[in-house]
Amino acid sequence: MQKDLGIRRGLIAFLLLLNVTANGQQFGLSFSYFIPKNGDFSTPISPFSIRGLGVDLNRFIALETGASLYRMSGLNIKDLPFESKKALVGPNFTILVPAEIVFSLKGSAVEFDVKGGVFGFYGFGQKINYGNFDRAIREYENWQVANSDFSYDNKPGWGYHAGAELTIYVTQQVGISLETNYLMGSSKFPLKGSYIGGNASLETKQVEYADAKIDLTGLEFSIGVIFNSGQGGGPPKKKRRR
Repeated sequence: MQKDLGIRRGLIAFLLLLNVTANGQQFGLSFSYFIPKNGDFSTPISPFSIRGLGVDLNRFIALETGASLYRMSGLNIKDLPFESKKALVGPNFTILVPAEIVFSLKGSAVEFDVKGGVFGFYGFGQKINYGNFDRAIREYENWQVANSDFSYDNKPGWGYHAGAELTIYVTQQVGISLETNYLMGSSKFPLKGSYIGGNASLETKQVEYADAKIDLTGLEFSIGVIFNSGQGGGPPKKKRRR
């Protein structure tokens, strides 16, 4: 818990610094929502999110990064001996840091970006959703009742992402941004413990799921408004937003 708290404070300070740095020429507000596979709809933590920081390799290609803090309502766990269509962990706070290559097509008032790359993430204060976990065990064992108790080791994770963004500039200083990304990642989450249950009689099973992983797979949708304080027409060279 102390480790999570220290990391969280450091990341919040880092995100605030990024926001201050980004405000020099361009700033904006956007909201990103994550719809995970077999999980619960998740919401952003504003203003602790910024994307589009990087360098232009040429007029059409850029390397970008950033960081976002999410309030994850619930995620699933994969590589268990059973499957669940409902979230098995959460809620928690998750920091996500992408590294991506961006291909841009720019017009006088419109910009279309295609992007892809990798991302790292870490969930703070992970919690097992024992209600959904016990239901999954009951279905797996074909029991009427089940009650589980696990310890776990929470680790950082990573994955791949790809998406596209459309920005329409209403004026030279104001733009509307719409973005969609597909994320496919996981983090090791080994579980060890036991569960008790049965039908007419009860039995206890000691189990260890060493290969269990938190599944961060799903769609990320973003909508935002970008304000460009620089001079000159057309889309800016880099987006600094969220």
